[in-house]
Amino acid sequence: MAAFTREAILRVWLLSVSRVLGRLSTLALWLAGFGLVAMTSIVAYQVFMRFVINSSPAWTEGGGIMVMSWFIFLGAAVGVREKFHMGFDVLLYVLPNGSLPWLRGISDVFIFIFAGGMVFYGSELAIRFWSTTIPVIGLPTSFTYFPIIVSGALICLFIIERMALRLAGEPVDDVNPNEITEV
Repeated sequence: MAAFTREAILRVWLLSVSRVLGRLSTLALWLAGFGLVAMTSIVAYQVFMRFVINSSPAWTEGGGIMVMSWFIFLGAAVGVREKFHMGFDVLLYVLPNGSLPWLRGISDVFIFIFAGGMVFYGSELAIRFWSTTIPVIGLPTSFTYFPIIVSGALICLFIIERMALRLAGEPVDDVNPNEITEV
């Protein structure tokens, strides 16, 4: 029976946490997709009611915007985990391949700081506007800021995951910029 090293146990734990975060990312993606369909349905209902029935409900515009903010921010969090977010990768083409983990690590630190700001300042806004109400929906104005907070928290989790996996030696930076083909 082989003795497990501390690093091996930590790596197994880290990979299991990564699988859980992968499921969380998939759930966020499905919710974002559902939100896209819901917003499209709300807007279609609004157009039908306005131009066919000539009586547009007041809640449709505010409701559509609220749903849209949820699916945009959830989709952004998923994009960060799946490395589809925007980046400034010009340096990757001119520096040696060994610099890739360092540049991506620096990028991850800045993304984490930005996401932390989303959580902090989004929470401040949510607390400040809890006592006011969105007139057409009847919900507290804070509901407008919840997608920012949730997305920021998810981005922080996903970046911590990526940095921990990178430190554990997992191939999170497996894209070679020299192999990228332009479409």
